[in-house]
Amino acid sequence: MRERLSGNEAAAIAMKQINPDVVAAFPITPSTEIPQYFSTFVSNGTVDTEFVAVESEHSAMSACIGAQAAGGRAMTATSANGLSLMWEMIYIASSLRLPIVMSLVNRAVSGPLNIHNDHSDAMGVRDSGWIQLFSENNQEAYDNLIMAHRIAEHSDVLLPLMVCQDGFITSHSIENIELIEDENVKNFVGTYKPEHYLLNDKEPIAIGPLDLQGYLFEHKTQQSMAMRNAKKVILDVASDFEKMTGRKYGFFEEYKMEDAELVVVCMNSTAGTAKYTADKLRDQGIKAGVLKVRVFRPFPAEEIANALKKAKAVAVLDKADSLNAVGGALFEDVTSGMFVHKIQVPTINYVYGIGGRDTTSTDIESVYNDLREIAKTGEIENPYRYLGVRGCK
Repeated sequence: MRERLSGNEAAAIAMKQINPDVVAAFPITPSTEIPQYFSTFVSNGTVDTEFVAVESEHSAMSACIGAQAAGGRAMTATSANGLSLMWEMIYIASSLRLPIVMSLVNRAVSGPLNIHNDHSDAMGVRDSGWIQLFSENNQEAYDNLIMAHRIAEHSDVLLPLMVCQDGFITSHSIENIELIEDENVKNFVGTYKPEHYLLNDKEPIAIGPLDLQGYLFEHKTQQSMAMRNAKKVILDVASDFEKMTGRKYGFFEEYKMEDAELVVVCMNSTAGTAKYTADKLRDQGIKAGVLKVRVFRPFPAEEIANALKKAKAVAVLDKADSLNAVGGALFEDVTSGMFVHKIQVPTINYVYGIGGRDTTSTDIESVYNDLREIAKTGEIENPYRYLGVRGCK
């Protein structure tokens, strides 16, 4: 079923087809349209979801926690400062092992105030115990949401999951998209049947009790093991999804990586620009490739390291600055994985696109040009760089 939809519309339609028990949300740019579109489905009876219009994002996540703990399937959407206001409840959702699904439309976190795209919101909660899937385009945002519940609700996982897409760049841009038939989505996602839940009168339980020295360490370790388990589940669900749609997903996408010597690693919509640039350089005889990370949590360190081992130089692009003086979050994870698995390739980091700063193919080409020089000598003068910012390299 072919349609022309924005990323926000695609997310809302995925939610409609999933038909969760509860959606709780508070509007914030650029994710506002998702609950707005979804509320029309509630109003016209297309879904039988209980839509909760709350007074803040903290309340939105609290309502989702309550609904999921009671035995329902809960979803929400937010961006930037909205996610920040949820921060306390984000950790509680994951520690209670509640497979809530969120559509996160990535936007710069204040301050100063900026409503445009970077990844500072997702990076702020990257270690909170949520699975994080990133989406290059509207199709991928839709597909990731269809797969999300199957991943999050798996008995070996039971962790919340956020599907990320770039604010305005994909959320408000209209693209052709292949939708799945409603009945096929229903069968694929399945019915949520939790083993333990508050409204089960045959098993009285407490949710969120005091957890002191005797047990907290073990419970946190169980969360960590669940995140590791998610790797296999993500691939298993993607395999079933491919059988249904023909669309193939993995931990990451390798674009012209078979013989690539110069590789750019990036996430979300930037991958499209990087692929275009790689094609242009290939026409000039330059062996350029792109590795687009789709699964950021759990981080596929060994798999990415192996994918990069034949390169002569690698650039990792971070659309958020960790403000730690040693590079962005994606760079840290990529280089850590390479080091642990004894793969030595000269690797540099570029922080780019902060606050929605446009990143053009010319910018990406300059990265490849830097990689060409590094590949010749194997030497890196400065591994921590900025792309497209005035007065700094």
